[in-house]
Amino acid sequence: MVQEILTNLYKMEIPLTGSPLRALNAYVIKGAERHLVVDTGWNRKESMDAMLAGLKKIDVALDKTDFFITHLHVDHIGLVSSLIMGETKVYFNRKEAAGLKGGIPWRPETRYAVMSGFPEKDIESLIRNHPGVKYDLKDPLAFALLDHEERLRVGDFEFTAIETPGHTRGHMCLYEPVKKILLAGDHLLSDITPNIQLWSEDGNPLKDYLGSLDRVGDYDVGLVLPGHGEIFGDCKKRIVELKRHHQERLNEILTILGKGEKTGFQLASAMTWDIPLEYKSWDALPVQQKWFATGEANSHLRYLEEEGSVSREVRAGKIFYGLPPEPPVTAGKVC
Repeated sequence: MVQEILTNLYKMEIPLTGSPLRALNAYVIKGAERHLVVDTGWNRKESMDAMLAGLKKIDVALDKTDFFITHLHVDHIGLVSSLIMGETKVYFNRKEAAGLKGGIPWRPETRYAVMSGFPEKDIESLIRNHPGVKYDLKDPLAFALLDHEERLRVGDFEFTAIETPGHTRGHMCLYEPVKKILLAGDHLLSDITPNIQLWSEDGNPLKDYLGSLDRVGDYDVGLVLPGHGEIFGDCKKRIVELKRHHQERLNEILTILGKGEKTGFQLASAMTWDIPLEYKSWDALPVQQKWFATGEANSHLRYLEEEGSVSREVRAGKIFYGLPPEPPVTAGKVC
């Protein structure tokens, strides 16, 4: 499906067969000399067929097309190495480019997963069936690197690159100030909350994400073009909603830990999730959904740990979190 959003700006739906996300939104900006495609989908036949059919429908030649990839997740970058031609440029963020020199770093941080209480018996199956294994880049890429606030001109559009870490370490959006549009990748989504995961002893991705929401909120955005789901208009309202969501998550975690200490996996199993109707309980969820939930729990635990709201102890190779001797009533405000 191809939708014209503005003159010379189109949205194409690229199928993600078998994924709960269902499709990726790829965006095409037409220029006089060269065109730009933002994000590509998985490296598989269905994605390729949809991409080529969409480009043909709007009369965009692949040999005159460059690409901008918002972040390293395979549903956004996987197909691009199968699309590039002689003079193609692939614009990407500097923070994640080095890790992709030899292909997508798909393998989960298994040691931290085990320390988080994730069942070891499920990890091998998770890796084997991970989309990043099955649908990753065909070849390593030479990127044209973009830094924060660097400009990228395509036809009548002049975009500003905005660093928005959180969903991934180097996530980047494109903003067009005249037309007031934000190509948001997975930073802002209309009907679901972007997954913020932690699988490392380093970093505080939720803190990064909340800071990135504030950064984007400073721009005058009239139309948000997300990587999945529907296009929407009220950027500032959505930012408030996302902040509220994470505040509620933090408060829920403190309530759960008030009943006793837990690993990240144990905490995730006790948290509130929008579980599809076909799955009656946490135990029935596919292992990949449990992985996303545990990573989300871990990121919120790291945020609470660094602000002093939870304590952390490693015992028998597992990380346990609990409340400090004098716990706060609620988590520190994020809104």
